[in-house]
Amino acid sequence: MIKSMTGFGRFEVVTEKRKFTVELKSVNHRYLDVNIKMPKKLNFFESAIRNLLKEYIERGKVDVYITYEDYTDDNYSLVYNAGLAAEYLKHLNSMADEFGLDNDIRVSTLSRYPDVFVMEEQNIDEKELWISLEQAIRGACEQFVESRIKEGEHLKNDLCNKLDEMITYVDFIEERSPIIMKEYRTRLEEKLQEILNDKQLDESRIAQEVVIYADKVCVDEETVRLRSHIQTAKDTLITGGSVGRKLDFIAQEMNREANTILSKANNIEISDTGINLKTSIEKVREQIQNIE
Repeated sequence: MIKSMTGFGRFEVVTEKRKFTVELKSVNHRYLDVNIKMPKKLNFFESAIRNLLKEYIERGKVDVYITYEDYTDDNYSLVYNAGLAAEYLKHLNSMADEFGLDNDIRVSTLSRYPDVFVMEEQNIDEKELWISLEQAIRGACEQFVESRIKEGEHLKNDLCNKLDEMITYVDFIEERSPIIMKEYRTRLEEKLQEILNDKQLDESRIAQEVVIYADKVCVDEETVRLRSHIQTAKDTLITGGSVGRKLDFIAQEMNREANTILSKANNIEISDTGINLKTSIEKVREQIQNIE
């Protein structure tokens, strides 16, 4: 199957203690480029998350959004910093003595000084946390891959139609080339007849001129290679897999053959067909950029 590099997936895991929500979005990219946005407390899972994503994704610029909600009441504890409170009180007493002020410090006042009381997060069971997080990531990845496959099927059908269209252009060029040779011989004979004033023509000389002309404008090799490239591209699409890079290389080769055909063309019909051929190849190359 063919996968698009554009995809989306979302999955939630809710337990009695917590809730994880994972979203994945992607666009095309030459390599795998993952950007993860998640709470700081989950940062120690980043390497495991990246390795997990590689099981599902080979190419694309992927944005991963992870949100985390903790439902437990005992996740934090209030810690009293007695040493810091004593320091505050010592300096306050010193200020009162030095400036002759009333010492009006109360417990309620001292407790509001910075870091006298702090909230500390309790130790997290990383193994238990990872079980839920992994489940959410895998669920999002499965939806993500499914969306890529669905879009990839549309891309494959569209590309096959464009490749079939290209074959019709190749067919036209191959059918038209011999006729152009015949037309050229006729024009050459008429021109020589006019110059020689109806004297007998040298058939061997005419044949030689036609052969020279044919060597200059013959595109048989190009059309044969182009037809082969088109068929290889179709076979690759049908075989499926991560074939984006291979298809891109094939499209470059097709473009090279089309350029050669255009450079040799000295007939308006073949030139127009060659331009249409190049236009179709460019459309194919654009679509290929979206394939994993």
